[in-house]
Amino acid sequence: MQFNKCCRCGCFFVSSGDVCPNCASKDNFEMQKLKNFLEDSDENCSLESISYDTGISVKNLNRFLAKDSFSEFNNKFNSINNNVTEL
Repeated sequence: MQFNKCCRCGCFFVSSGDVCPNCASKDNFEMQKLKNFLEDSDENCSLESISYDTGISVKNLNRFLAKDSFSEFNNKFNSINNNVTEL
């Protein structure tokens, strides 16, 4: 384990991962919300439109879409993944 800074709230914590234990449930909720949105969507969308429709910040969308768990959407949403940036 190491000393980390939470990507969501900025608090420092000692644990693995990129979010603190207080924000982990929010992260899991938003990731599930994004997966549901992408599974139900039939067209390519911009990060801004996904953010507007889901209420998830663009910063968190970039972070989520860079994860391996969202790789299944690469073919369906190529235009989205071109906008993903490493943080």
